[in-house]
Amino acid sequence: MRVLLADDEMIIRAGVRSILTTDPDIEVVAEASDGREAVELARKHRPDVALLDIRMPEMDGLTAAGELRATNPETGVIMLTTFGEDKYIERALDAGVAGFLLKASDPRDLIAGVRAVAGGGSCLSPLVARRLMTDLRRAPAQRGEDQGGRTELLTQREREVLGMLGAGLSNAQIAERLHLVEGTIKTYVSAILAQLGVRNRVQAAIIAYKAGLVEDGGDPR
Repeated sequence: MRVLLADDEMIIRAGVRSILTTDPDIEVVAEASDGREAVELARKHRPDVALLDIRMPEMDGLTAAGELRATNPETGVIMLTTFGEDKYIERALDAGVAGFLLKASDPRDLIAGVRAVAGGGSCLSPLVARRLMTDLRRAPAQRGEDQGGRTELLTQREREVLGMLGAGLSNAQIAERLHLVEGTIKTYVSAILAQLGVRNRVQAAIIAYKAGLVEDGGDPR
């Protein structure tokens, strides 16, 4: 798994890199100190995953995420954030990111998040996920139409896949559970995103939660 790491603080980059490289399957192929450099390096190295800090000079992580998703759609983007920056979650989702992790997360969560996104899945720090779900429950009207109701238009199999997607399973893991090939799951996921009118798996996961397709413990129903 090829990873690009972008953060304007050298000590943060060093710490994240040291964690990632404890996994023999992960290779940090490039590092950037600002968003613009991150976009340029992503075009050059074509990483599987880009870990982007939210606040960076020249171009912030959210703007870089949008550009990266437009130019390198095959690269999954994870935003690295600190406590108090969850106000950026909606902007990040609109930019098409696949995950949100706290810099203070358990190192195992960082590695698991990279693995999940590299495999076509998504990742949300539990603290970020709880805050996001709380905000959505408090003000569902702010997001317009009740998106949870859209799942009624899905087939039973699509709802099953959506529930597993909402639980954070990768395409490979869903395929294994359903005894299908991974390519079939990719087709299902693409159809689900189009039917729900969302841009990425994290947004679909939120709908899965709202529709009751994922248990409180994080397992698909």
